[in-house]
Amino acid sequence: MSRFPLLVFGYLALLLSLPLAANSPPAENSAHKAPEDDTHGLLVFGDSLSAAWGMSEDESWVALLEDRLEARDGHWRVHNASISGETTAGGRQRLPDELERVEPDVVILELGGNDGLRGLAPAAMRENLEAMLDAIDAAGAKTLLLGIRIPPNYGPQYTDRFEAVFRDLAEERELAFEPFFLDGIADDEVMMHDDGIHPSAEAQPQLLENVWPELEPLLEQVEARETLNGNRD
Repeated sequence: MSRFPLLVFGYLALLLSLPLAANSPPAENSAHKAPEDDTHGLLVFGDSLSAAWGMSEDESWVALLEDRLEARDGHWRVHNASISGETTAGGRQRLPDELERVEPDVVILELGGNDGLRGLAPAAMRENLEAMLDAIDAAGAKTLLLGIRIPPNYGPQYTDRFEAVFRDLAEERELAFEPFFLDGIADDEVMMHDDGIHPSAEAQPQLLENVWPELEPLLEQVEARETLNGNRD
């Protein structure tokens, strides 16, 4: 992602810091109901990378994920609570309500990019992520943590500390983890919007493929647990 121009970086950070109403979770997703008895809940909790920024919702990787899950026998219901411009601090405040509404079995946690673009302290980001991971654990859900990398404008020391937060948390907590959500996308102009930060509609299938290898085992664990419980009954 070295092609980010230094002169426009501040503008882009400001752009990402502003939540975009058009890309906030749709009304039906902002007032979730718990999954029905025969369904499993999957909560996507992220920022503009998961909020269909710059495209229609049915083009987004989350919509593609929902289509893929509909073909499974596990009866999964996807809830997208991603908001453009969201930081880990904002997510930390919102997450408990979403966990209560959705009662998810799996949470895809995709936050931190906006913290990095603002140059916020990695230690504070880690504290917020830890609080969210604790809340997910307390809710009895499994977590897939999506890591992100940022442009090198703040220098290698900051970017290294930033990226290490995701890696260290994944190792310490033995989480399902994708180190770089935009892998194979960030350096491809066709896959990115002109701002150089947001993936385009063309990138959405690849985003799903980046997530799927770590997500599928979690889904299978939940499905197997349900089958086992059913057999015991």
